[in-house]
Amino acid sequence: MSTALAGKPKSPVAPAKKPKLTWPVVLLLIALALVLFAVVGAATGNHGLTSSGQISAALSSAVPIAMAGLGGLWSERAGVVNIGLEGMMVAGTFCGAWGGFLVNPWVGLLAGMAGGALGGLLHALVTVTFGVDHIVSGVGVNLLIPGLCAYVNRIYYKDYVNDGAGANQSPPADSLPQLTVPGLSDWLKTVEGHHYFLVSDLAGIVGGVVTNLSVVILIAAAFLIGSYFLLWRTVFGLRLRSCGENPIAAESLGVNVYKYKYLAVISSGAFAGLGGAYLSLVAAHFYRDGQTQGRGFIGLAAMIFGNWMPGGLAAGAGLFGFTDSLQLRDADSVHVLLLVVAIAMALLACWQFYRRQLVAGVISVVVAGGVAAWYALTDEVQRPLIVATPYVITLAVLALASQRLRPPKADGQVYRKGEGK
Repeated sequence: MSTALAGKPKSPVAPAKKPKLTWPVVLLLIALALVLFAVVGAATGNHGLTSSGQISAALSSAVPIAMAGLGGLWSERAGVVNIGLEGMMVAGTFCGAWGGFLVNPWVGLLAGMAGGALGGLLHALVTVTFGVDHIVSGVGVNLLIPGLCAYVNRIYYKDYVNDGAGANQSPPADSLPQLTVPGLSDWLKTVEGHHYFLVSDLAGIVGGVVTNLSVVILIAAAFLIGSYFLLWRTVFGLRLRSCGENPIAAESLGVNVYKYKYLAVISSGAFAGLGGAYLSLVAAHFYRDGQTQGRGFIGLAAMIFGNWMPGGLAAGAGLFGFTDSLQLRDADSVHVLLLVVAIAMALLACWQFYRRQLVAGVISVVVAGGVAAWYALTDEVQRPLIVATPYVITLAVLALASQRLRPPKADGQVYRKGEGK
């Protein structure tokens, strides 16, 4: 008599993991981008996109975006959506200019962070303690703080007209120190001026980093690096991130979820306030109504582009800062960027066809052809389009990156202690 042997049930096949961007791949992409800019610059005779002035302007534009994005990262890693970053940045611009005018710019920098932190405290109180929907609270912060700052500005500075105050702006504050590497900066400027293929482009990029660099840029970079080590290499960071992934499980392990959410959202506001203080102390030296111009929302986009990671956030802030700084360049340099985009999209299409991603490849080909035609049929890009570029890039990047995003699982959920019992 034969006995039928029951076959072992097949284990479910794990879904294929999408390839991650490792550091060697990132460095390779940066090198390819540099070569592309060098080739286009040599072909057109316009090297403005890799000049030291452009890189310096891009860094300056990227800092407030990066700080707003870092604020969003801290908040959302703890499970609290913070679209009130725009309002917290406004608090930073006002308090930073106020402290800088009354005392000195260093005090203004701390005052800006404190003002943003107060906005974060308000958002934490409403969302964490009272359980209000995070989006509703964020919208309220964005409506309340700019209006309050504009009102106080008109009342407080009305007696400081002789010091440079106006109906919509504060008196100017002193400047923060800037750093230049002596010798190296001048040598790089000389090499950049010779327009050697690739070498001069690299000299322009490095020269923009070592010439007239605001100390706030170094502080912002330190916060980005420190946040990575604090959130991903310490017990504190593990507990904070657990509140954004599964707060009930974190509570069962003894984590005070409320405390970590409060710390994260207040820190979020402080980082956004630092970005706002940069605008009023470094970029403009005074507070002005509407000074942030939506950078808080662009910071959120940079955070999403970076997949809630500091490294990706920095890359997104750099991209958006570069496009934002194009407003300071001449029309010819921006026109050359169209050719760079067309070639980049064509190369991307080739890669997508190689990966058998036919639909994405066809879309990339269409975009490349359209941008190439735009470049060939025009002589310059109109100024309104240049101003709109950061926002268009923001939408395009979010649309392209939407398939690989992995937000914290409990992000935006209202938490109540003892829900798991």
